[in-house]
Amino acid sequence: MSKGNTTKITDELYAYMLAHNPPLDAVQQELVETTYTRLPDQAGMQSAEEQAPLLAFLVRLVGARHIVEVGTFTGFSALAMAQALPADGTLIACDVSQEWTAYGQEAWAKAGVAERIELRIAPALDTLRAMPREPHIDFAYLDADKANYIAYWEELVPRMRAGGLIATDNVLYHGMVLDPEAEGAPAAIQAFNDHVAKDARMDSVMLTVADGLTLSRKR
Repeated sequence: MSKGNTTKITDELYAYMLAHNPPLDAVQQELVETTYTRLPDQAGMQSAEEQAPLLAFLVRLVGARHIVEVGTFTGFSALAMAQALPADGTLIACDVSQEWTAYGQEAWAKAGVAERIELRIAPALDTLRAMPREPHIDFAYLDADKANYIAYWEELVPRMRAGGLIATDNVLYHGMVLDPEAEGAPAAIQAFNDHVAKDARMDSVMLTVADGLTLSRKR
């Protein structure tokens, strides 16, 4: 069996990959630059550049009309997903920061997709628990506080329709998932990864995209 980690992602190879993916549009690029300029200490929370076209691709692939995002920050990923929705599609964006999401709201309006996005400023668990229990979500993107990943998962999975997809970010947590003495967020991600791997309701695969991305399909 050949090992799959023989290709090391150098800066040059990473640039090559980006050059062969759909480029960010003007509004997406401006939002990325604004985030790094206005919020330099928090900008690392923004989804990686290659995740925008990937998320849009997945939204179209599953024919999503109803999306839930847990953790919106400045709205880059929500923008990409909303642009991939049909005109009557909806995206519920869950976050607790009015300050950070205000940048996203401005970008969503510029891109003409603001009407597709419903921003809910509240603890995400409260927002998720207030949703109908029956399966109705086509696609979900999980990228919020890591300590609550399992709790978010347990609220999302019953609400996913058959064939619906959950994309979970940061499942490698900068490589710290390998630390047997991990605490805090890395330990929470370790527990989440084990939880997902054992969940018979979902088919899941972990990918080495950005900081690790797990894709989980509802059976």
